[in-house]
Amino acid sequence: MSLGKVFKALSDDNRRKILDLLKEGDMTSGEIANHFNMSKPGISQHLNILKNSELVVSNKQGQYVYYSLNTTVLQDIMKWAIDMKNTQGGKE
Repeated sequence: MSLGKVFKALSDDNRRKILDLLKEGDMTSGEIANHFNMSKPGISQHLNILKNSELVVSNKQGQYVYYSLNTTVLQDIMKWAIDMKNTQGGKE
């Protein structure tokens, strides 16, 4: 996991919205696209960035590709954030 890629992926409102949608369960790119006023290639680009950052994984089932959250990476990020806070002595 590259934190740089993760932070880049999280820096975009649309990608954060995609992650919020995937909290509810796996979705195809078409299902995700229904929540945006954006072209399907635009959605695909956001999904590729999320996949490259390992925040999202894809699983082909028949003719559809389903996207889901990669909870392992999300747990790693939370652990990193908690460790950073503890290292700082809880200072804000």
